[in-house]
Formats: sequence, C-alpha cells, structure tokens
Amino acid sequence: MISTTRTLRRYDHRLRELVRSTGDIGHAEKRGVPRSTARGWLTSVRTEVVTVDVFDMDVLNLQQQVLALRNRVDRLVSLLRLFVVLTRVSGFSLACTRFPDAVVKASLLRAIQRSCSVLPLRAALRVIQLSSSRYHSWKREDECGLDDMPSCPRTSPQQLTRLEVETIKEMVTSDEYRHVPTGTLAVLAQRLSKVFASATTWYKLVRLYKWRRPRLRVHPSKPKDGIRSLAPNEIWHVDTTLIRLLDGTRAYLHAIIDNFSRRILAWKVSSTFDPSVTAERLLLASNGLVNEKPTLLVDGGVENFNSAVDELVDSGLLQRLLAQADISFSNSLIESWWRALKHQWLFLNTLDTVGRVKKLVAFYVEEHNARLPHSAFRGQTPDEMYFGSGGHIPDELQAAKKVARQSRMEVNRSTTCLTCMPLELIAD
Repeated sequence: MISTTRTLRRYDHRLRELVRSTGDIGHAEKRGVPRSTARGWLTSVRTEVVTVDVFDMDVLNLQQQVLALRNRVDRLVSLLRLFVVLTRVSGFSLACTRFPDAVVKASLLRAIQRSCSVLPLRAALRVIQLSSSRYHSWKREDECGLDDMPSCPRTSPQQLTRLEVETIKEMVTSDEYRHVPTGTLAVLAQRLSKVFASATTWYKLVRLYKWRRPRLRVHPSKPKDGIRSLAPNEIWHVDTTLIRLLDGTRAYLHAIIDNFSRRILAWKVSSTFDPSVTAERLLLASNGLVNEKPTLLVDGGVENFNSAVDELVDSGLLQRLLAQADISFSNSLIESWWRALKHQWLFLNTLDTVGRVKKLVAFYVEEHNARLPHSAFRGQTPDEMYFGSGGHIPDELQAAKKVARQSRMEVNRSTTCLTCMPLELIAD
C-alpha cells in the first residue's frame, strides 16, 4: 500500500522576505526550494513575524508574556471543554428547538459570527448542535426579517399561512369544539370554510406546538376504602372464576376469602360448572364456628343464588348480601385475589389439565395463607391474622429494621479507599 501523506517542509521567513523584496525566485531555487513554492511567495499575503531581538527586547520579558498567554489559552480551552461536555450531558440542542422571534434568531446569528473569529464555523455549530443547513437558511432569511418557521414561506409556498395556523389553534383549544375529535375537526373546518388542511397537518401542528384540548374530565369521587371487618369470620367474600386451558376446555375455581385476614377458607377446582359447589364450600368453611354468623358478600351469579345456598341462609347459619345492591360496596376483595392468582402464578405455568390446575392452586393457596406476608398487616401472614398468632411480628420487624440500619451505617463509615486511608497504613 502506497502512503499518500507527505511531510510539510518549512522555510526560513527571511528567505521568503528576500524573494518578495527582490522579486527574484532564483535565490530560493539555489537553496532547494521548489519553483512553484517560490512563485507562491510572490503572491501570498505577507504575515507578520515576531522575532527576538536581544538588542531591542528583553528575552526574559518575552518569555513571561508567552507563559502568561499559554496559561490564558489553557484556561479558555478548559472552560470551552467544560461547556461542551455540559451541553452534551444536559441534552442541550437546537436541533428540535424553534425560535419564532426574529430578534432572538438575529442575536444568535451575531453570536455565531463573533465566535468564528476564534473557532471554525463547523466547530461553533457543532457546539450548539445547530445544523449547517439551518444556519445558512437563517442567513438567507435574515435580510427579509421573517420569523423562524419550519420552512421558508417563499421556498415552500404551499405551507399554511400564519393566519391559518392561528385559526387551527383557536379551534383546537376552543370549548365550543371540545367534543369533536381532531380528525373530524379538520373536516369540519373545511365545511365551515375556515381552513382547508388535512387531518395529518392538524395532528402535526398539535404535536409541534403542544396544544391541549379542553377535555378535563370530571368524575364523581370514588371511595378509596372498601368494606372492612373488625374480626375474623365477620364477612366472607364468595365468588367463582373461569380458567381456560390450552386445549380450549374450561376449569372453574370456587373460593371463599375472609375479609379481616384475607385468608382463603375453602376452595375447589372442577371441570364443570356446578352451582351446588358454593354451598359445599360454605359448609366446609363454617366447620368449627361457635356463636359466629358470617355475612356472605356475593355477586348476582347463579352459583350464589340457588336452592342449596338459600337453604343455608334460611337455616340461620349464614346471612347473604348482594354487592352493590344490598350495600354500596363491591365484591372486589376476592376479585383482587383472582387477579393475583392468575397473573402472578397460574399464567406462568402450563395449564393443560384440570389436575394440573388443582396442584397449582393448592400450592398458591398454601403460600398465600401461611408464607407470604401482607403489607396491610405490617408483615403478618393471613394465617397469623386469622388465628391471632402474629401480634409480635410488627414489633420484631421494626426492631430488626433499626438494627440493620445501624449495621449499615457502621459498615459504610468503616469503608475506606486509598484516598481515605492514612499514609502510614498505605505504606504498611
């Protein structure tokens, strides 16, 4: 491979001055200077050369001036480097910023021109992230004094006029048309003979100028707290959910959850929908109850209103309330548990058979009741809340948190590096 680079030769300035003063390039040719270089000296601009004359200037003073200038240049370069890094880190860029005011644009152009006396134009534009095409477009438009626009009205006469843009803004932000979608509003403006522009142009202007439609929705305040019991077995939530298997068949999951402790009292997975399963699970959950009459919070499904469940309610063992009918509260507590069961566990596994679903539900119910703490119970599990055996857990967790915080502070304070360590320890 042949190298295309070559070393640039330098010649004494006194030889150049001799050729310029005499007009004879033979003095240069005798000393090995190419003829083309010597002829260029005759037409080139004369540059000022500063030399050290020991008779006219003190060498020490000249050296001090050079050092002072070098220090000043180093400081300016450091400041410029810091400014460039700061603009890059902060994301400052003129690439996506518009300057609609012509005065602001003119002041920026003057600042760029002043900086070009020190920096090349490309470097100055690169620092402020301004494209060369946009800069020269500003220069061309500077004489006519037009404000900055996405494109020049003269070179792109098909673009919307400023009056049309103002009309679009007025219609987009007006309360009179707040019920009209933006695309329909573009066609309506054409029917009203106001602005003839496509819906795409309307959407583009809305995004560009960040106009907001006057569509502040007013909703009635929703209750933040649901129904809450003060002791176990006061309120039970009963419901049935559907689980689809891979082959398209269905599995039905019946469950009963206690409102106070969030404990799953009874559940069953079946391959067919049997309304009598609810009564069966209620009898299983009520075994062992003494002088307690739970209130069932149910929805209007047939599994909750049938002869078997009605018989239990009529016997006085339980009482039943229809959510959002008999009371204003919903049956959302068990719906929340359905969502957690499905999305955090069942849907992460292969649901191919009803037997597989039973095993997965059995595992999650055991985890939910006995192992997973609930944030609303300050670290207690549903079993501990239901049986009243976890009253000491919140205090223990709070004490352990304080010990961990103190230990963390001691470890961080004792951590050192070579900068922090004393010199005698580093030497050892």
